[in-house]
Amino acid sequence: MNAYLEINILPDPEFIPTTLMNILFGKLHGALAAHGRRNIGVSFPDVREDSQSLGTRLRIHGDASSLGALIVSGCTAGLLDHIAVGEITRVPTDARHRAVRRVQAKSSPERQRRRLMARRGIDADTARQTIPDCAAERLQLPYLILASKSTGAQFRLFIEHLPIQQQAVEGEFTAYGLSATATVPWF
Repeated sequence: MNAYLEINILPDPEFIPTTLMNILFGKLHGALAAHGRRNIGVSFPDVREDSQSLGTRLRIHGDASSLGALIVSGCTAGLLDHIAVGEITRVPTDARHRAVRRVQAKSSPERQRRRLMARRGIDADTARQTIPDCAAERLQLPYLILASKSTGAQFRLFIEHLPIQQQAVEGEFTAYGLSATATVPWF
């Protein structure tokens, strides 16, 4: 990953920044899924550990040709009045690295009970005793709100920036531009 592209959410009296970031990221996800290659990662340089906000900057990492193809794909269409798209720029030589990954909460005890009943052949009362309603996990991570392309249902995409490290780790990224192991430059 030798290049990056930064997109800033501009102040807007009609929309809060998180709404615009949700829309931008949804469009980016669609473009990454259509792109098909797994060589583009994302980061949120304004993220703070004490907040559930990802900030107003999205940084897209990859090689210059892949980033150029991504922009040509129209992933910012309809948002140009609300965002500022920077130039494709070389990553600073002194950049450190960090993995940016998706975290999924086990938030539905009912779904866990159904899985338990199907796997172990137990009844609903036993499953309810094994997995009480209070078993829902509550994440305190920043997130985006996206809509499923298949069902239309909205969901939270929780994002965690792992600790900064000195060495890059190569690997593939998901269609969200996230990876549990591969790193992106951090500066």
